[in-house]
Amino acid sequence: MKKNECVAMLLAGGQGSRLGVLTQKIAKPAVAYGGKYRIIDFPLSNCVNSGIDIVGILTQYQPLELNDYIGSGKPWDLDRLNGGVHILPPYQKSKGGDWYKGTANAIYQNIHFIEKYDPEYVLVLSGDHIYKMDYSKMIKAHKKTGADCTIAVMEVPFEEASRFGIMNTKDDGTIYEFEEKPENPKSNLASMGIYVFSWRKMRDYLIADEKNKESHNDFGKDIIPAMLSCGEKMMSYRFDGYWKDVGTVESLWDANLDLLNPKLDLKLDSADWKIYSRTGWLPPQYISPTAQVENSLISDGCEVKGKLDYSILFENVTIEEGATVEYSLIMPGTVVKKGAHVQYAIVAENVKVGENAVIGQNPQEVQNRDDWGIAVVGDSVKIGKNAVIKAKSMISKNVKEGDVQ
Repeated sequence: MKKNECVAMLLAGGQGSRLGVLTQKIAKPAVAYGGKYRIIDFPLSNCVNSGIDIVGILTQYQPLELNDYIGSGKPWDLDRLNGGVHILPPYQKSKGGDWYKGTANAIYQNIHFIEKYDPEYVLVLSGDHIYKMDYSKMIKAHKKTGADCTIAVMEVPFEEASRFGIMNTKDDGTIYEFEEKPENPKSNLASMGIYVFSWRKMRDYLIADEKNKESHNDFGKDIIPAMLSCGEKMMSYRFDGYWKDVGTVESLWDANLDLLNPKLDLKLDSADWKIYSRTGWLPPQYISPTAQVENSLISDGCEVKGKLDYSILFENVTIEEGATVEYSLIMPGTVVKKGAHVQYAIVAENVKVGENAVIGQNPQEVQNRDDWGIAVVGDSVKIGKNAVIKAKSMISKNVKEGDVQ
């Protein structure tokens, strides 16, 4: 790829409200994943592996931890004098600042940043998906077809298609219609929220959209339909690898535990397409002779003396002797005291789980399936001795000894 041929714009300002207490203090792209990663590591690593070294990260909601994590971009080889990674919060203007009103408005507010590099193409990405993708192949396809916009799509089961934005295409991949969550879908090609635009064309539509007072200023709701209605050349680009939108508690839990599924090839440290992260040095994990460990992922700095089954331990987690953790994600710095039982749960950073406390329930033990769900404990919460946290609970405050929630 030629120098400055493509600028990537990574939308990382979402609140992630469906993740509940996990995003009370941090933006969704900063949520931990897979033991030592954060969600934003995936699009950043995909960019550098694809030869794209100019990346604008558009932040808005709770950006502090995300900004600190990205820093100069060195872990992703994006600390460049010309280009590299740039944090782009909403602009402060002479008449005051404007929040990003939508995905299209976020790019519009940063037109001057893009023009600084004068690219041929702009790649628009979301900061909350887990996947490995070579964007250079998508850009090559975009150039080959002479498209004004190319949209990454993947096949989903027809029975689930009504949950997605669906692209209806001709045999050659040309998009002739876009339907947002259709009741009766004509196709099962779901938009992945990954776009390649020819910059000059995109710029014109962003400016026109900003002038339209009725617009949502959103790519899916406004820009894409406007381009289709004007007869612009819109192409689909099929992706058939692993991709997961981690916008809900269940999908985040699923995506993490997929790392333990031997049927899925999700090697994050493979030499040909490594996912990079900002991790400091920690001592090796310690697994004591009393520990029982089955099919789990244990990060550096962990100490395991209890029982661990089909779970992921992030950095510096302690599982004391007599404690049990099953089908759960335990995030950095958390301590699970002796006798405690954590199952089907996501436990955030620096939580203290007291002796003999119970968090979560096995779905087979719940009479009404609607009453079951992943239990979630928020950052730095203390769960008292013998406390019980039921399935589907979302805990943001300390729980006293013996309480049931």
